[in-house]
Amino acid sequence: MLRSEFDIAKKCLDNSQVVAFPTETVMGLGVYFDDFDAYNLLNRIKCRPEEKPYTLMLGNKNDISKYAYIDERAQKVIDSFMPGEITVLLKSKENVPSYVTHGTGVIGIRVPNLPELCDFINYLGKPLLVPSANKSGEKPALTYDEVINIFKDEVAYVFKSNSKSGVPSTLVDLTGEQVKIYREGNIKLADILKAIERK
Repeated sequence: MLRSEFDIAKKCLDNSQVVAFPTETVMGLGVYFDDFDAYNLLNRIKCRPEEKPYTLMLGNKNDISKYAYIDERAQKVIDSFMPGEITVLLKSKENVPSYVTHGTGVIGIRVPNLPELCDFINYLGKPLLVPSANKSGEKPALTYDEVINIFKDEVAYVFKSNSKSGVPSTLVDLTGEQVKIYREGNIKLADILKAIERK
């Protein structure tokens, strides 16, 4: 990801369009988290079921508390694995639009372990809603070329670089008494439980 691309992508986002970029896992699509028109466009081009929420991607883990409530257990997971290949489900704060959480009051939070992507999000000054770059039910794109082939002109701008591992992030729910894994990636449940138990 080049600095020269940041301005182009920001202009697209400012106009309620969708951009695509690499993460350390798979290619992602992004829109501003508080842009309802862009959210609807994202649903449309992904052919995504309305009830399936998107992840809130931040450029700095210190910003998580602005958008979600963090207890001691969640803080241990954040400190141990973020930035990294993990998405943590937490109870959202009031500044997260209800359409983002589908009225559940729960949001998935991710801070990618890709410094240039974090720089881009910090440059924008607000979080992005980020699903993987694919049509619903299909495999995530791993390269710039795959994104172009899948979405054609539906995506306003694609950063000209590729994703890293090809394995989607681990998705862990920390909102209930019991820790639940909905998707296990390179970070395993045993690793998460070990981090939580650490004094």
